[in-house]
Amino acid sequence: MTAFMGELIGTALLIFLGNGVVANVLLKDSKAEGAGWLVICATWGLAVTFAIYAVGQFSGAHINPAVTLGLAATGAFPWEDVPKYVTAQMLGAMLGATAVYLHFLPHWKGTTDADAKHAVFCTAPAIKSRYANLLSEISGTFMLLFGLMAIGSNTFTEGLNPLIVGFLIVAIGLSIGGTTGFAINPARDLGPRIAHALLPIPGKRDSNWGYALTPVLGPIIGGVFGALFYQALYNGQFDDVWMARLFWASAAVVAAVVGLACREHQQQQQVGK
Repeated sequence: MTAFMGELIGTALLIFLGNGVVANVLLKDSKAEGAGWLVICATWGLAVTFAIYAVGQFSGAHINPAVTLGLAATGAFPWEDVPKYVTAQMLGAMLGATAVYLHFLPHWKGTTDADAKHAVFCTAPAIKSRYANLLSEISGTFMLLFGLMAIGSNTFTEGLNPLIVGFLIVAIGLSIGGTTGFAINPARDLGPRIAHALLPIPGKRDSNWGYALTPVLGPIIGGVFGALFYQALYNGQFDDVWMARLFWASAAVVAAVVGLACREHQQQQQVGK
């Protein structure tokens, strides 16, 4: 199997199981209807674990453009392979989302809540706040890449690493995922969002394209900064000047988003008085 096919299949498996559990919990007359956030977070973690086991030997199982870009930023992955990986991840995400649609085919018509059907495919904020939502995706993906780098620096029993990564996903979802639905993966959100727009889902709403950039830009910023922050913190130096410049540039972007989020919150508080 080629690395391209590994990323495509791995991401498709991730989305089929991950978005599948959201469908299972939200769609009408599913036997898991109402199972809740804990079930969703736990299954996303298991979905990541299984996808890594399935294709890790072929592609490294990035299954996430933020991971690919974060590793490339630290010099652990060649930049020339980034477009190939991201393309495979996007196609895999769309394929996985289509498989979820087909699996739950009888349940779409019976589900009258258009927002619930939308949530099966892509994320949306619990409270709409542009910069706070962006900051949530940045911080969640920062933890993902920082955690992946930390896990990679330790030696575990052979074959245990994917399970530890799954635990990391569960931890992120349960602790800080409730603000935006923790996309922390541009392909996981954008690929299924495109599928939602194209598929003939009965009674669907619009695909909320006004929010679509947040779960793409946030994970990219957070992933690059998280990987480089780990490198700076634990290695004490960067391999070249461009890596250092990228670190400070990403840090400046994160600081700007924090400032904008705080200003936005202050303005909202004043309006609410």
